[in-house]
Amino acid sequence: MPRLWIAFAPFIFAALVHVWALAVDAHDAARPTKLMLMPFLALAVVWAGHRHWTSAHTILVVAIGLSWLGDGAGPLFPGTDVVPVMLLFFALAHLCYIWLFWRMLAVRRVPLWSAVYAVWYVALLVVLWPYLGALLIPVALYGIVLGATAVGAARCHPLIAWGGAFFLASDSILAFELFVPDALPAWSSPLVMSLYCLGQGLIAAGVLEATRARLEAPVEAAPAVNATA
Repeated sequence: MPRLWIAFAPFIFAALVHVWALAVDAHDAARPTKLMLMPFLALAVVWAGHRHWTSAHTILVVAIGLSWLGDGAGPLFPGTDVVPVMLLFFALAHLCYIWLFWRMLAVRRVPLWSAVYAVWYVALLVVLWPYLGALLIPVALYGIVLGATAVGAARCHPLIAWGGAFFLASDSILAFELFVPDALPAWSSPLVMSLYCLGQGLIAAGVLEATRARLEAPVEAAPAVNATA
């Protein structure tokens, strides 16, 4: 575990600097540090998991890479409509997370408390409906994959479960920031990115811990074969 957190040190530092830059309106520092977040997180995964690399690590890095494209939708794809491009790449990232959580790392059935995510989805759409316009269908579809990620995360290691919850909270506030900006205080942007970094970081750490635990789990001995007829 100590080595795991050492691997995350550059990501944590970049996240703190980025959130601070947003809080003090230092946009010249906020823009480049945002694009540093996911590469540092991918570096942490590679550093901590390279000795026992699995397909779960690969899918995690792909999801982080797609998240980076979503983070950089504006500067990386100039001249495009930022919100649809951002939704596209984050939806692809969530599809990777869904596969990872539902098919590879689940350790329990869907807990009853995760029904709150269904309530969240309906409530969010009802509130945002008048403001979405042509983006109603893309946002509704994105909400489904985001909710599926959070529910799938609830089936996994506790770090992953918390990460999924924080990621969902971040995107929920971001939705209001994008479509109903007057409803939020000035400090909503630092809050969004704090929750986002916490969510992505906990998911990555949880995947690393879950894969390590599986690799270190003792293999049950096969039953002895009776050699006598």
